[in-house]
Amino acid sequence: MTQHSLTERYTEVMMNAFGAPKRVFERGEGVHLFDADGNRYLDLLSGLAVNGLGHAHPGVTEAISRQLGKLGHVSNFFASEPQIRLAERLAEASGAEKTRVFFTNSGTEANEAAFKLTRLTGRTKIIAMEGSFHGRTMGALALTHNEKYRAPFEPLPGDVTFVPYGDIDALRAVVDDSVAAVIVETVQGENGVIPLPEHYLVEAREVTDRYDSLLWVDEVQTGIGRCGEIFSHVADGVVADLVTVAKGLGNGFPIGACLASGRAVDLLQPGQHGTTFGGNPVAAAAGNAVLDILASGVLTMSKKTAGWFAEELRGVNHPLIDHLRGRGMLFGLVLTADVAAQVADIALGQGFIINAPRPNVLRLAPPLIATQDDLAEFVDKLPNFLDV
Repeated sequence: MTQHSLTERYTEVMMNAFGAPKRVFERGEGVHLFDADGNRYLDLLSGLAVNGLGHAHPGVTEAISRQLGKLGHVSNFFASEPQIRLAERLAEASGAEKTRVFFTNSGTEANEAAFKLTRLTGRTKIIAMEGSFHGRTMGALALTHNEKYRAPFEPLPGDVTFVPYGDIDALRAVVDDSVAAVIVETVQGENGVIPLPEHYLVEAREVTDRYDSLLWVDEVQTGIGRCGEIFSHVADGVVADLVTVAKGLGNGFPIGACLASGRAVDLLQPGQHGTTFGGNPVAAAAGNAVLDILASGVLTMSKKTAGWFAEELRGVNHPLIDHLRGRGMLFGLVLTADVAAQVADIALGQGFIINAPRPNVLRLAPPLIATQDDLAEFVDKLPNFLDV
């Protein structure tokens, strides 16, 4: 089938939640995708920071296939060894003395679980950040700042107060002993790839400790190596009470997790939350395979490549480029005009997948396995994409 005919079929049968697809992809291999017409694309978005190990990674594919051939699903009345092992590894990576894990199928579900845990503190008020994005379900949406996403579905679950992102004085001004939790991303990806100021998390930890509030770090996009470490907040020297993670954990296989430590560690009790598919053996096998592969040297290599890529991008001389920001292998190329969507479309037409989370920002999230040779072609062609 041609791309055109498949797109027509899509628009006839799919809800119009995403608009018409820009491409219909047939297969992936490493850092590349191939559409239904056979055209090849360099994937610099990784399925929105999901495919950290690229497409069809043999290690992940083998782990999923082996586990599915052995045991695919049991209800959460029971357990499996891959599930337990993955929970142990995430708990260790959290840096906390004791951590308990609740598995989900996505990042928004992980945030829903964490939201419910905050209510078990006996408090209801949550402090979230301006510019935040935490998901599309009703609870996660209540924590998401963008009015365009929120307005059609209001009233949302309440008692959420938004403060300026990265402004520690603004946070100090609103946290008191009525606050259940403060939720923050170490990098706001959907807001244009904006990292937190240095030391903000450490100071936020001090503020929440003072009032026995929970510190909740959303690592859905930033975790599992995307920003250079398994958890970027741990690299910043902070242990959080709640951590939510997904995206890169399954390299495309749906899995998420909510981690509870400190004051949150024993909040959730039997009957208070549940999931049918969360933490199933196949998803857990995918997560374990991803962590194994990252530990085999991929994460170390990715850090070096990310540093090289950042320097190369900063070296591109074009009047439309203002500056580059980001962390690890997550970049926001800030433009001097609101033409990011047009630039992304031009790049797509020439075989490069990027996106525009904001009118003047291009987001780049290459697979962590990408090499300098993979990325050099994009750097060379970037000035052409910017000639809009």
